[in-house]
Amino acid sequence: MEPETLVRDHTVYACVMGSRAFGLATDTSDTDRRGVFLAPTALFWRFEKPPTHVEGPGEEQFSWELERFCELALRGNPNVLECLHSPLVEHLDDTGRELLALRGAFLSRRAHDTFTRYALGQRKKLDADVRRTGAPRWKHAMHLLRLLTSARDLLRTGELRIDVGDRREALLAVKRGEVAWPEVERWMARLGAETEQALHRSPLPPEPDHTRVADFLFRVRRDSALQTDADHEVVQGVVRGGRVGQG
Repeated sequence: MEPETLVRDHTVYACVMGSRAFGLATDTSDTDRRGVFLAPTALFWRFEKPPTHVEGPGEEQFSWELERFCELALRGNPNVLECLHSPLVEHLDDTGRELLALRGAFLSRRAHDTFTRYALGQRKKLDADVRRTGAPRWKHAMHLLRLLTSARDLLRTGELRIDVGDRREALLAVKRGEVAWPEVERWMARLGAETEQALHRSPLPPEPDHTRVADFLFRVRRDSALQTDADHEVVQGVVRGGRVGQG
């Protein structure tokens, strides 16, 4: 089965991400689309397994196979966790609804490590830009501030909200280069300190709920296999019936 076919015919959840989901879109913003597809169980019985992710077929489109998506979410991957909380959902079937109902099972204090690690990587790139050109890439600085704020609030409240709300104008001012870099650095440092403080009083559990997620994945794989068997029986019945009729 072609990767594009998996996305077209087997997507269980699709949403818009990026600036549009974060409440930071402008007239020139792209539309980033993310999705989750469920590869039919029968495809895993072959030597060549289905892909864990697919880029496309549309521009700025990326999809994960359900199992890979769950693995990354359980690890606290920021991009995947935020995908589950997009306010801009474009497609949702019954399996997708179950996946969204599990959002809380993926959240834990582990997010502190993953969000912080990702933020440090982005900060190093900004610092390198400053050393090389005298200024950071302001759009990236804006998104780092957004990510740090999201991480702090997640640890404080136990809920992941990705729309920036009333912080929009302050963040867009950073994107336009209207905030001096030293001030942005202080902003980042303050968010980092507040995130550390929030970790120690966080309502989040130490670890995600692996059992709930594993049960969900097992069930949808089983249902897919049973559907494949049912379809096979129908086909075989039609074939047998056709042969009898011809005789």
